[in-house]
Amino acid sequence: MFDKVLGSGSIRRVTLGGIAALTVYVAGAGLTACSQLLIARIVGAETFGVYAYVLAWVTVLAYFSALGFDIALLRFVSAYRANQAWSLLRGVIRYSEQRMAVAGTLIVLVGAAAVMIPSGEISPELRDTFLAGFILVPIWALLWIRSSIVRAFGGVLSAVVPDRMIRDGALICIVVLLSQVLKWHLDAPLIMMATLASTTAALILASLAVRRLHPQEIDGIAPSYDIPIWRKTILPLVAIAATEAMLNRCGVLVLGWVGLTKEAGIYALAFSISFLVALPRTAANTLLAPTISDLFVRKQHHALQVLTARIALWTLCGAALSALALSVIAEPLLAWFGRAYDAGVPALHILLLGQVLAASCGSQLSILTMTGCERIAALLLILSALFNLLLSAALVSQLGLIGAAISATITLVVWNIAMAAFIWRRLGLLPSPIFMLQSAFRAKGAPA
Repeated sequence: MFDKVLGSGSIRRVTLGGIAALTVYVAGAGLTACSQLLIARIVGAETFGVYAYVLAWVTVLAYFSALGFDIALLRFVSAYRANQAWSLLRGVIRYSEQRMAVAGTLIVLVGAAAVMIPSGEISPELRDTFLAGFILVPIWALLWIRSSIVRAFGGVLSAVVPDRMIRDGALICIVVLLSQVLKWHLDAPLIMMATLASTTAALILASLAVRRLHPQEIDGIAPSYDIPIWRKTILPLVAIAATEAMLNRCGVLVLGWVGLTKEAGIYALAFSISFLVALPRTAANTLLAPTISDLFVRKQHHALQVLTARIALWTLCGAALSALALSVIAEPLLAWFGRAYDAGVPALHILLLGQVLAASCGSQLSILTMTGCERIAALLLILSALFNLLLSAALVSQLGLIGAAISATITLVVWNIAMAAFIWRRLGLLPSPIFMLQSAFRAKGAPA
């Protein structure tokens, strides 16, 4: 039934698109992981903990600074370009960058003032790392926005390469140059400055791509604005993006907040390794988004059910196999980074289990956002993040980084159960391999 509905051509496009998406995400995530793993090995757990803690804050604040336009521009720029609404196209680009600049500047000023207030609770290394990190916030947000503009202009590689390749690739080169060639002693502020430099290089390339690919029709045209529509669209998007970033980095944030920066570094390394298991699911979510929207609009309920269940089965198999492999080599793998990282082995096992359980639930967030339920998606995500924050605060005080891992896994399970319940009640979908098992049993029990 599924093959007949979509057709062999559509299935082939889905397959080829999945391979392309997985390749891009594996390459980009591989560079990101390599940069973090390289830093963790070179500087040790204590310094890496300071850097990871500040970087977690920077990431969350950058999503707030982007105000959801890094996602919304994909929709608006593409639509205005297709309809030749050149004044609105120019207006939405200008509006997004101006509002991002205001938000980013406020974050820099407020953040810098907060860490400069004399206090015995913050070390000079942590303070200086925060100062460099706050400067990174608007630069990173602008990189995401301009990469989205380039992608909407049709430059897929030109959009992906700066953020996914150049930024982390340049960071690796800088770290290797400073530590191995120049023999500098790397501390957290210096690494954050290197991150700032690599992100700036990526932003320059993305800006050049915007200039090269932008439609000539918008040159010299007066911008027009549809601010109510833009604001209505970006509110749930910024909530989803920033809250998801906070959800993924909650353990690092809580450990660093209570002064356990070394444990924050160990946890950050374990989480980065465990997140490799999520790569197939991340690629599938990116691939499935337009297909889910198309099938939902055309009311092809059964095809949508079978597609999401099949993808969930594939990602579950991939996640289970990769998690098993990482679990077997967890102890020697973490020991390779230094003796201090051995304490992260139990946390890594727990986080790997959480990623497998999440993979078994399928692409539920994509289903919600692509079927007009983005506000419910944002609400469930915010509630899950708050639950994770409270649970982490309770467990970290008792169990340290193992408590952070337990909290992250429990939250992941609760969040996916909540999404599954809503999707089943509202859409009648079961986006997990359970549907495939039900279909198999029904077919086996059906009369010949």
